[in-house]
Amino acid sequence: MFIENKKIRPLFIFASFLLIPITVILCLGIGRYSLSPLQIVRSFSDALFGGGGDVMARTVIFKVRLPRILLALAAGAGLACAGAAFQGLFSNPLATPDTLGVASGASFGAALAMMFHWNLIGIQALALCFGLFSCFLTYRISRIKGKSSVVMIILSGMVVSSLFQALVSIVKYMADPEDELPSITYWLMGSMSAVTYKSLAFGLPFIFAGLAAIWALKWRLNILSLNEDEAKSMGVNITLIRLLIIGASSLITASVISMCGQIGWVGLLIPHISRMVLGSNNKAVVPLSISLGAIFMAVIDTFARSASSAEIPISILTAIIGAPVFISLLRKTGGVWA
Repeated sequence: MFIENKKIRPLFIFASFLLIPITVILCLGIGRYSLSPLQIVRSFSDALFGGGGDVMARTVIFKVRLPRILLALAAGAGLACAGAAFQGLFSNPLATPDTLGVASGASFGAALAMMFHWNLIGIQALALCFGLFSCFLTYRISRIKGKSSVVMIILSGMVVSSLFQALVSIVKYMADPEDELPSITYWLMGSMSAVTYKSLAFGLPFIFAGLAAIWALKWRLNILSLNEDEAKSMGVNITLIRLLIIGASSLITASVISMCGQIGWVGLLIPHISRMVLGSNNKAVVPLSISLGAIFMAVIDTFARSASSAEIPISILTAIIGAPVFISLLRKTGGVWA
């Protein structure tokens, strides 16, 4: 479904953001302890104005489901936005948030912290540090004679990603198979079950900072997709803008992974859907990717915690859903990336 009328596109984006609170209310009510929308609204009213109300409903909403949904919204929006930014920056439809090795670096940091039995905030902090360090390492490797090209950045990212994946394997090999290894393995598959308001307060500012930076620079992504000489002729500092976008996207990715582990397909699938609907203009693709990514991840996490008695790892669900949808998109577009 491609929207050709340019006047309708802003309305479509606005409507997609309006769907987010509706999705939140629906997801808050789904689970073993079902809640109606009226119960949810009353619980929020009681929490704000000090009413008595249903104590059990408030406990389920504010202590169990709301933190997960807030993290799901932020993670989905962040990964989709980072994916859209990288695809626009590198002019590569296969670019994802972990193109520069950030995901592997953050995973190594978290696995290392879990092997040393650090608490949740410590795991989150070390994962964030190694994620950003991997991005810095990628950029330093890509520089030749003081300059770095897109091809060198991508190749350097592949090398750094492989390096940190090997380090993760070493940590898993050294971990205690009775205690540490299962925790590391489960975390690497992606889960939001361990989220707390404290961890959200630590991680969400980094995601919001990255989102704000990419939002402010979204119109420049169109310029960066041009030939480098053409972009320079328009007075754009390509190196600075490229660094800002890479830094913002890596900050988002590292923060998301530090809180809920590796989550694939979101940063690849959602931007493709946005481009199929609105075209290749990043001024429209980035906002739509943010809203669709938030909704997609909230729905996936709700299904993960409520579909069976045991929680399903999120990365499994995103792959099961993402692969068939992506194949369908490829067949509809014929592999053409507009």
